[in-house]
Amino acid sequence: MFRRATTLLRRPLMGATSRRFSTDLPAAPVEDSTFVEAWKKVSPNVDPPKTPLAYMKPRPATPTSLPSKLTVNFVLPYASELSAKEVDMVIVPATTGQMGVLPGHVATIAELKPGVLSVHEGNDVTKYFISSGFAFIHANSVADIIAVEAVPVDRIDANLVQKGLQEFTQKLNSATTDLEKAEAQIGVDVHSALNSALTG
Repeated sequence: MFRRATTLLRRPLMGATSRRFSTDLPAAPVEDSTFVEAWKKVSPNVDPPKTPLAYMKPRPATPTSLPSKLTVNFVLPYASELSAKEVDMVIVPATTGQMGVLPGHVATIAELKPGVLSVHEGNDVTKYFISSGFAFIHANSVADIIAVEAVPVDRIDANLVQKGLQEFTQKLNSATTDLEKAEAQIGVDVHSALNSALTG
């Protein structure tokens, strides 16, 4: 049985040679020739429509050596907080836990939960409270952080946070429908995270 298992492990997986990872894709844009050929067979007199690939900028090449800085883009729906800012590290509040991102981090997508985003630049640490969003960490030491709402931690009023936490806790205790419970639970979660951000 073990002999059979080792031969199976040595054998290449079916289709493994044809499947490519996103980091293997060329940095320059390429035309989807298979799509264009298929289109021309069906409709030879009409130019093929543009695919999403035609609108994308070329992906920056993955560096061969580890860079010393992490480039961060931190955006909200209505503003850009950081744009191409070179920093030492960021710590994001992922749903799986606090995640530190340094230069050379493996490509990752992380869903964000209410919590503190810390941007470390030398001895300076800037902290933002974010409500939710996503962090896209690229193999070329670029981190794109998209949040629904964010505010610097030093601008949060602790009294309003305590008041909001009490109100949502009361709403949660008195909720009768599933919708009321869900809305109250979200309020409790956000205000609890705000309270932790101020005390932690």
